[in-house]
Amino acid sequence: MTDMLFREDAYLAEAPARVAAHTQEGGVVLDRTVFYPSGGGQPGDSGRLEWQGGSLPVATAVKAGAEAIALVPGAPEALPPVGAEVLQVLDWERRHRHMRMHTALHLLSVVIPLPVTGGQVGEARSRLDFDMPEAPGDREALDAHLAQLVDRDLAVTEHWITDAELDANPGLVKTMSAAPPRGAGRVRLIGIGTGEDRVDLQPCGGTHVARTGEIGALRLGKIEKKGRQNRRVYLHLDG
Repeated sequence: MTDMLFREDAYLAEAPARVAAHTQEGGVVLDRTVFYPSGGGQPGDSGRLEWQGGSLPVATAVKAGAEAIALVPGAPEALPPVGAEVLQVLDWERRHRHMRMHTALHLLSVVIPLPVTGGQVGEARSRLDFDMPEAPGDREALDAHLAQLVDRDLAVTEHWITDAELDANPGLVKTMSAAPPRGAGRVRLIGIGTGEDRVDLQPCGGTHVARTGEIGALRLGKIEKKGRQNRRVYLHLDG
């Protein structure tokens, strides 16, 4: 079992840990990690491990069973031994861009209030797929709405509800293609804005910035037809 430090503090860029195991594929499982594993449309984090007498570039992080995370090197290399104390260091610039973009996709689901059928987070360009028979007519209005939500510098918060509470409130689930992250009897909700200023609330296991003002300048990209009922909407992060 890996203690997921990124859930407690998405801004934690490095932390000590102990090597708990190696995987058959050549990955490293730590007892605690700042590395987010690939999932929910967000790529796994990259960075490095350092220990006495060695270092290891980490190309990505993946889930290794229900409660463990494996750090995967880009090429076969000597791994830190099981039981070794290591320092894990994120590629922080890449992670922070993912945090900004993931939060921006939540805003995109606000300005286009339709069911989401898929999505992917990138460093500079991301996308959401919508159950949307026709493309939106006023792109300028969507861009202006996104900019307004960023400029309002809304707080991004989290809290947890039980599986039963989520089942009683199915309207919280915007994504049709993937079920909310479950398994521990509770589900993490990400809110944007508080009180009367709340604009969004949905289940999500990813990493996000603390306030929408941190996202920076956004702009809509291409809107592509992906089937009779689906449109793919790209979002770009400028700077």
